[in-house]
Amino acid sequence: MWTKVLACGLLLGAATSVMAADDTLAAFKGGIGVHPVSNGVNDDGTATTAARAPSVTRNIVRGVQPAGQLWVIDRLEARVRANSHIRVDGKGLILAGGNNAGRATGQMVFATLICEAAAPFTEFSSTLTGVPLSASGDFVIDDVLSATPAAAFPFQCASPMLLIRTAGSGNWFAVGIPSGGN
Repeated sequence: MWTKVLACGLLLGAATSVMAADDTLAAFKGGIGVHPVSNGVNDDGTATTAARAPSVTRNIVRGVQPAGQLWVIDRLEARVRANSHIRVDGKGLILAGGNNAGRATGQMVFATLICEAAAPFTEFSSTLTGVPLSASGDFVIDDVLSATPAAAFPFQCASPMLLIRTAGSGNWFAVGIPSGGN
């Protein structure tokens, strides 16, 4: 009898410990590479099917400018913890257009988490100097997020957006796809 009670108690304690250990604020599985233009329109605002549009709408995401060329990403997995630690594993972040299509050309990347769905946005970023993309576009970011100017890290992230950005200009190359309960 006591053996069963003890076993149930240990099982309940282990389950509680695992639940407490999951301090995930946001998680992402999969990614989408940047397309720098959202659409092309005539100067009067109507849609156009012409090869060249007089005006374009840049693909700005939560206030962050896109890269100037198309990019793709093969795989992205990321986890942001409640203590602001971030781990991002990316594979195949490469150019999808231009003379260097199919390659990464020495870029340094960092990650930015934005939790607001509407402005004003607070950007929580990994170290802005970034980590290098390998020749095949692979990278790992294992860092702590912070805001500039300083802001308190959020307890909740109602509308998580994870951007992979280039060091220097800060333009975004890829966006994470939220997973599991985000």
